[in-house]
Amino acid sequence: MSTAANATTLKWAHVYEASSPYHEAVLWAADEIKKQTDGRVTINAYPASSLGKESELNEALDFGTVDIIYTGETFARQAYPPIEISAFPFVIRDYTHWKAYRDSALFTEMSEGYEGKTGHDVTAFTYYGARHVTSNTPINTPEDMKNIKIRVPNAPLFLMFPKAVGANPTPLAFSEVYLALQQGLVDAQENPLPTIKFKKFYEVQKYINLTGHMSNSLLTIVSNYSKNKISASDYDKLTAITKQASNKASDQINDAEQNLSAWFVSQGVTVNKVDKEPFKAIMRPYVSSKSNGFTAEQLARIEAL
Repeated sequence: MSTAANATTLKWAHVYEASSPYHEAVLWAADEIKKQTDGRVTINAYPASSLGKESELNEALDFGTVDIIYTGETFARQAYPPIEISAFPFVIRDYTHWKAYRDSALFTEMSEGYEGKTGHDVTAFTYYGARHVTSNTPINTPEDMKNIKIRVPNAPLFLMFPKAVGANPTPLAFSEVYLALQQGLVDAQENPLPTIKFKKFYEVQKYINLTGHMSNSLLTIVSNYSKNKISASDYDKLTAITKQASNKASDQINDAEQNLSAWFVSQGVTVNKVDKEPFKAIMRPYVSSKSNGFTAEQLARIEAL
């Protein structure tokens, strides 16, 4: 096992900007693990896709070429479909409900299911935010989304909401969204408020419509190979620290969500409060479908929290 003179360095990689709360949490964790292990374990951080796109980071975990990653539920589902449940439209009601799920026996079962399939450990769950639609025309009802060209991430789950309301979902790489909006190649996009600010989408869209149609989260996953690099007690410290880091980032994102509407208004954008009920009614049969990878019992349990 490693000593301070012969430290074990772990690589933590992700696709988010160095200025994001997610990366700040990684840097905090790196300081903390070094302190708590007297230098036996150090973490090197690799933000902004510097070690690859999210799909590549998931593969790197399997090969042990990275030790820790952040990844979305839509990537983790490829190994274990039920873990995506919390990302489905209107399943998570708000941040309080999200925290109840994070701390629940159901989430523990989901994590263990993923670990059973991959050997990797899910050590923490980070709030990424509720997704809202930005556009150049106001969206108040599902009918207002008919035929609009909306950029979505290239994953099946993200197509569900726009297809159900009759929009025209257009998958595009994250890095191409600003230009596509600016040039009118797409009419709209959807992301959490902090992301809309980070990526400056508000500069090229007139309306932020508070649809809150999905809540996304990031899983912190430690590679199966990395567990054997450090002692059991240091590994326990590592998992506890990743949880604390995740809680810090989650609270920061939630605080930003509470305060950003006013900031966007100050930038000249119209922030549009939306009645979600008609949207929820349309989505219900899609979310309840047996083909989603989770059971009716699991859906009932998450909704009951």
